[in-house]
Amino acid sequence: MAFFSPFPRRSTDRFAFRVHHIASAVALLAVGSAHAQNLAEITITDMAPSQVSGFGDVPLSKAPFSAVSIDQKTLQDIGAQRVSDALRLDASVADSYNSPAYWDMLSVRGYTLDNRYNYRREGLPISAETMISMDNKERIELFKGTSGIQAGTSAPGGLVNYVVKRPPSAKDETIRSVSASYGPGQSSSTGLDLGGRFGQDQTLGYRLNVAYEDLDPYIKNTEGHRKLLALAMDWRITPDSRLEWEIERSERQQFGVNGYSLWDGATGLPPVVDSKTNLTRQSWSVPGIFAATTGSIRFKQNLDGGWLWSTQYGAQQLRTDDRLTFAFGCGGSCNRFYADGSFDVYDYRSDNERRLTEALQTSLAGQLQLAGLTHNLTFSAMRSRQLDRLQATQLYSYAGTSTAYGSAVPVQVLDQTYANTNRSEYSTELSVTDRIKLSTQTSVWLGLRHTQSDRSTVSLDPLNPNPKSQNTGFTTPWLALSHEYINGPTVYASYGEGVELFAAPNNASYVNAGQFLGVQRSKQIELGAKGKVGNTFSWNAALFHIERPAAYDYAGERVVDGTQTHKGLDAGLQWSHQQWMLAGQAQWIDARISGALLNTDLNGSKPLNVPSLTLRALVQYRFTDIPGLRTSLRLSHEGSRRVTEDGSINLPSWTTLDFAAHYDTRIDGTRTQWTLAVDNLANHHYWRESPKQFGHYYLYPGAPRTFRVGVKASF
Repeated sequence: MAFFSPFPRRSTDRFAFRVHHIASAVALLAVGSAHAQNLAEITITDMAPSQVSGFGDVPLSKAPFSAVSIDQKTLQDIGAQRVSDALRLDASVADSYNSPAYWDMLSVRGYTLDNRYNYRREGLPISAETMISMDNKERIELFKGTSGIQAGTSAPGGLVNYVVKRPPSAKDETIRSVSASYGPGQSSSTGLDLGGRFGQDQTLGYRLNVAYEDLDPYIKNTEGHRKLLALAMDWRITPDSRLEWEIERSERQQFGVNGYSLWDGATGLPPVVDSKTNLTRQSWSVPGIFAATTGSIRFKQNLDGGWLWSTQYGAQQLRTDDRLTFAFGCGGSCNRFYADGSFDVYDYRSDNERRLTEALQTSLAGQLQLAGLTHNLTFSAMRSRQLDRLQATQLYSYAGTSTAYGSAVPVQVLDQTYANTNRSEYSTELSVTDRIKLSTQTSVWLGLRHTQSDRSTVSLDPLNPNPKSQNTGFTTPWLALSHEYINGPTVYASYGEGVELFAAPNNASYVNAGQFLGVQRSKQIELGAKGKVGNTFSWNAALFHIERPAAYDYAGERVVDGTQTHKGLDAGLQWSHQQWMLAGQAQWIDARISGALLNTDLNGSKPLNVPSLTLRALVQYRFTDIPGLRTSLRLSHEGSRRVTEDGSINLPSWTTLDFAAHYDTRIDGTRTQWTLAVDNLANHHYWRESPKQFGHYYLYPGAPRTFRVGVKASF
């Protein structure tokens, strides 16, 4: 029996469900007593993303790279339910074909992250081709730039790492909290977070997270559910030995949302549509289902001389029913809707997709004195594999024609199927990093990673299996020089490389469908500075230059031709004084394509869907006459971006304001945290992004004004 029903429940049933769960959460909140133990404050630290940087716990203010770490308190404040909610706080991040009801698709420094290679969990590779829950995440780490020293294969732009919540470290510390929220839209959620230590001398620790959400977002006819069960434990075997393990099971079901598009013959953008409409939802539509079981185990051993040996294993098993009632226009060259705004409707279903990612890594880190210099060394070896095992066929069946107003389409005949392709990839990676102290103020940072990759694909068409394979080895370097001025800033210069293993999409419309396109190397140069003025003001700035081989569709093929270069400035500042805190970050990008020999019209043009300027800002005020109350106003601005290659149609810039009020207090000795948030305060209507996928132009509208109420109690 299926856990979820594909048929929508009556609105009265949904209302009763929400009332029941919210009432249950409120009842739990009232259980606290004056003797309950309270959680310590969670604060934002200056520690660098240690599991993704490759250089350990170096303070960000001294690190020769650009990175950001978004902690649990910030995730709670903004009500983050997916990584795009969190990372959009950073000016270097933008949407990139990011559907509201599908897995996250993001760009960093203008380059779209690869969901198969640019994501880590606890420092180990995972596939982000699923919906990843945030309820059991302690923080999100983002390393910006090329990441060849951190990952054997990855797109330039950045590397994302999820860090899970772990048991409390102090022997007498316990975690007992329950949370509930309502909105945006009519979604409602409840969550439980428990942690503590037990056993002789409190050597065993645990952290349990449970969450359930009834999804009914602001987009109509997009309802669904999600749930999470996660457990993390550790065992302090001796003062120098620790064993840590954790596992999570998540499931999500939700009806998909399709993007809008340009209209054939129009010389500009269509009017901004009602962002609350799911334009393709039909009575016969079925929801997508994303299920994942992910876990890891890690052993740490302190050795003589301050060295640390650690070995960890991580595995992720995904099962996906990838489904969408799909809008595809055939205006122009079948790259936009028809001239009257209508479009063809297809039923896409690829059920029982199974993906497995496994990795085993061992590393040794410590310090040596060589030739009178201090070397902070890390040696690492990792063996990993990614397997995609799909059903023999996927459905892509024509259903009829609809309009942007979402007219009904008759039930179609499920008779158009296409063969799927299975993929396998095995890799072995050896790496070494070294931070050399030339003096008390100057350091050299070196990194080298060698990767041996073995990839293969086979079509599930029994008449034409068409197997392909690629065996390759490559080495990616990274180096930097940093200098810390006494009572002044840290300045640095760095150079890094990364590698992508391009392949043509597995789509029958491509002449070279599924073919490997070789090893493609990207390069980055970064010059940066960061510093503090007392305890009230901090700042950072980085100039970057990234070159990447350009991949695009030409004459029915996916080709690699020319170079896509992004030059930009990433700068931020933060000021705090008494009750006030102001923070802001901006990124400016000049992105160009050059050197194309096949489609020479691209030379000198800007890549699509890359905003020229992005700005994030925050103003926060803490009330002295009402202890525990703070209010904030967030600003998000994204500049204009190109929609079509010739620049004849562009997406205008947009700006939104988000307001939030947070109140921390105690009720009968129980610490409670209340949140009221209003996103898009001015209810601005705008096109959020303009991606092009598989030869088709898409437009996604921004969210309207939405409200969210949340409460968390810690006992």
